[in-house]
Amino acid sequence: MRVSNVIIVGGGIMGCGIALRLRQAGVRVTVLERSIPGAEASSAAAGILAPQMESDGPGPFLELCLRSRGLYPAFASELRELTGVDVAYRPCGVLKVAFNEAEVHHLDATVAWQRGMGLRAELLDGTAARALEPRLSPKALAAAHFPDDHQVDNRLLVRALSMAAARVGAEFRSGYVRGVMHEQGRAVGVDLDGEVLRADAVVLAAGSWSALVQGAGVEPKAVRPARGQMVQLQTRLPVLDRILTSEKGYLVPRADGRVIAGSTMELVGFDKQVTAAGLARILDMALELCPELASAPVTDSWAGFRPWTEDRNPFLGEGPVPGLFLATGHFRNGILLAPITAKLITQAVLGEKSTMDLTPFRYDRPPVPGARATRDVGVAPPPFPGR
Repeated sequence: MRVSNVIIVGGGIMGCGIALRLRQAGVRVTVLERSIPGAEASSAAAGILAPQMESDGPGPFLELCLRSRGLYPAFASELRELTGVDVAYRPCGVLKVAFNEAEVHHLDATVAWQRGMGLRAELLDGTAARALEPRLSPKALAAAHFPDDHQVDNRLLVRALSMAAARVGAEFRSGYVRGVMHEQGRAVGVDLDGEVLRADAVVLAAGSWSALVQGAGVEPKAVRPARGQMVQLQTRLPVLDRILTSEKGYLVPRADGRVIAGSTMELVGFDKQVTAAGLARILDMALELCPELASAPVTDSWAGFRPWTEDRNPFLGEGPVPGLFLATGHFRNGILLAPITAKLITQAVLGEKSTMDLTPFRYDRPPVPGARATRDVGVAPPPFPGR
């Protein structure tokens, strides 16, 4: 079936990226968003592009992340040409810091298997790490250096993506999607505030709200909101060149002296409050990594929802019925995975051969052995609080 008209449910970074690629392929696209495009998780993130720093080991998910990271330089340049917006892509590198011997051993093992894959990684002792980042805490015993992990300003990115999609002809409409419409076992459109909009294909890219869309076939607990609280500090001059991370969180330095510090990871439903306990944890982490930030004023704080899945992998590709495609559940890697998701979903919608095997990311994949359920309160595993 030739696809000439696609509806995308969700106007965040995924929805806008897919809209851009589909329009460039000649498809008529309508993006449905209940508020401002990119106002939710896409704007609440920190913009870290760090598949190596975050990875637990080799596998399909790491490959997906590495491929997407490789697309970013050209992706940022393309958006600047289309919109005039510089998304502040910075090849800055990441230092993951260890404060005890157990963490040092873990970093040593991580560097070893990554170097075995041909990736650039190096374990530095505390002295060598502080030679790269002089304001790193004197208590740091070691750090793994991942020079190819980078960053982007996610708020500029989602703004540029929504502009680019609109510029190439994607239509944006506001409203509440009541559900996906089906006829003869196929998705044929959506109900938007009581109005039926028909399409050849529907793409669900609604992030943490994906399971709330009736008829999309996403189980209520398959994609859930994981709250992340964030803090912004301001320094007169940048105090760091690289992203610093530890088992407790991260610091992302912007070129204008801002430092984005985060984050909590809490399964508390759709409660978007910033809490005293959350701020305390983030600020304690920030000062442990970089004590010089103690005098930096706090200029902002916020919270957002990451779309959490049980195995921490996204749902990509064909949905449970023909004509329905899923691009959700990216958890803490949404910013990183935007370019590759847009490419792969466009291929799937158009019926083209995929450049990656999407089997590990199917909606009906078997549960991962050993995956743990998480209580609806507190901090969810894994220990590293992501974007």
